[in-house]
Amino acid sequence: MALFTRIRSVFVMIALSGPLLLTGCVSVPDSIKGASQNIEQNFARVHASPQSFVGWEARFGGTVVNVVNQKEGTMLEIAVSPLDEGARPILGSSSEGRLIAKTPLFLDPVDFKNRLVTVVGKITGSVDGKIGQTPYTYVTLDISGYQRWRLAQQVVLPPQPGPWGYGPGPGWHGQGWGPYWGPGWGWYNPGPAQIHTYVTQ
Repeated sequence: MALFTRIRSVFVMIALSGPLLLTGCVSVPDSIKGASQNIEQNFARVHASPQSFVGWEARFGGTVVNVVNQKEGTMLEIAVSPLDEGARPILGSSSEGRLIAKTPLFLDPVDFKNRLVTVVGKITGSVDGKIGQTPYTYVTLDISGYQRWRLAQQVVLPPQPGPWGYGPGPGWHGQGWGPYWGPGWGWYNPGPAQIHTYVTQ
């Protein structure tokens, strides 16, 4: 019985850790690692006092809501989101504010508008503008590196039966049909497959 308990525990752990295995080991891409050992990533703190952070290297990311091409370069207006350990914007998170990120390069709006992006560079202060008709103060940053992201999807199947027919689910267990852990005839998991959306390069 102890063996079956251990087997059950193993399969429960596998079932619970399945979604975590999809992302694998993550690291910050070279394009946005930056040059500093301590890169500022707390956008709320910077937005509260932009002038206090002028000259600091920072890394922020989110959704590009506007792209403005000018003779001297491109400005990206970014709705900033929290970043995960790989510097990817976290899906489903609320916007933390707006950032104007500038680069002397030409960036085609087709490649950036409504896309997820992470930028790294020096904070230059702030600029007043509007979101719709509402006055708004944007944090400004000069881009030294950027990373575009894309969304991908993967099907996550429900836990499958273990060896010898052991697993959670309906089966014949001597008292009739019903859910239980133990040997079963024709054990199956009736749960639907889940679609997992994640951010990747």
